[in-house]
Amino acid sequence: MMTQVPDTPQALYRALPSMDSLLADAALAPLLQRYGKAAVKAALDSQLRTARELIAQERRLPAWCANPALLSGYLVDQLSKDYSHSLKPVWNLTGTILHTNLGRAQQSEAAIRAVTSVMRYPTPLEFELAAGERGHRDNAISGLIQRLTGAEACCVVNNNAAAVLLMLSAVAAGKEVIVSRGELVEIGGAFRIPDIMRQAGCTLVEVGSTNRTHLKDYEQAITENTAAIMKVHTSNYHISGFTASVDEARLGQLCRERGVALISDLGSGSLTDLRRFGLKQEPTPQAMLADGVDLVSFSGDKLLGGPQSGLIVGKQALINKLQSHPLKRALRCDKLILAALEATLIHYLNPETLDRELPIMAKFARSQAELRQIGERLQRALAPLFAPSYGIELVECQTQVGSGSQPDTFLPSIALCFNAQEGGSLTLLEQHFKQAQRPVIGRMTQDQLRLDLRGIDDEAELLAELSTLGVQL
Repeated sequence: MMTQVPDTPQALYRALPSMDSLLADAALAPLLQRYGKAAVKAALDSQLRTARELIAQERRLPAWCANPALLSGYLVDQLSKDYSHSLKPVWNLTGTILHTNLGRAQQSEAAIRAVTSVMRYPTPLEFELAAGERGHRDNAISGLIQRLTGAEACCVVNNNAAAVLLMLSAVAAGKEVIVSRGELVEIGGAFRIPDIMRQAGCTLVEVGSTNRTHLKDYEQAITENTAAIMKVHTSNYHISGFTASVDEARLGQLCRERGVALISDLGSGSLTDLRRFGLKQEPTPQAMLADGVDLVSFSGDKLLGGPQSGLIVGKQALINKLQSHPLKRALRCDKLILAALEATLIHYLNPETLDRELPIMAKFARSQAELRQIGERLQRALAPLFAPSYGIELVECQTQVGSGSQPDTFLPSIALCFNAQEGGSLTLLEQHFKQAQRPVIGRMTQDQLRLDLRGIDDEAELLAELSTLGVQL
């Protein structure tokens, strides 16, 4: 214990230890070894500033001056926060599988291994091993896409918005692009088709009306300055009632007759028939290409189930224009994305194991009966730990695929629901869940905190996490 220090400000300031004496303290040696002198010194400086403010305002020393062990604890808390990873694992039990704010699609174990490998070792990213010469980084992906979709070639960029920008810039800069008014969509982050047209240097020609567009509208809009007709899949909204649109097959025939390109922004994109899960069938790139679309763009990180990326598939001559465009270098993917995407696409070569190997498909495939059994086991184990402040019940609910991917299509699910009782607070419980070692993200609805079990990864791990949280209450 320190000797009694007079409570005059000057005496209190003099009682504060110097920076050199603190850095020389043996108790701080482990922190110096782990975080380095600069980081520990900055943390100590923060504690000393706080101490000086305490003296100026309250004429007293901080508690750690009398008990130096407290200082080490403060520094550990501060440094661990400063050096913690913001992109840490969470439990996505929100009821939205492809949650944009939570990173969209989870990667398969094969993709994780592929990324780890190319991080650890040099890899032939732009080198053809057989020929012993420089290659192109998109070649492996392009070969897989040819097998899966029948496309002549493929170009890979860092997301589908980039894919649309590159398509328009390479194919139609300085010329006109015809789009139906009902397809001038806006996606997340205020990304609008008219805005991207201007950025690409194209002139947008709107045809039809919001709810009805006919073939003659496209025919009458084609001029000598028309470069392309563009179809945009309205995956994030739906118009019903008195509607009409022109399918890709008829537009493909028109474009071939008039000598203009037909390009399509498919948005979320899917390479497999989703109807086996009870979802509606999404248009696929392979179907679009068969209907005569020259270039199709789609996301790699939504219904495809891979990393954030944008794929453009189609005619070799047009893909060559994209690959040689100056924007391609700015928009290209690095080896980590390409490795994860290649591993994801390889899963599609074996449809028999796809639903087991790809996390998004595994979540789609879970039956209601399986989810209820999981919920019953969790409820039995957790109810005593959260009582009497909270009750737990099972409720049937609906899981959304994703806000931008089939937003109006849901899968039946089971939710583990927490209800406040005897002084319990759902607001505090939600914060408690978010502060867990692996934060648990649910959804507040109807005076309940709901955890949608379709989003569960590992039942035993979730039980252990929730059990710890229950004990801490």
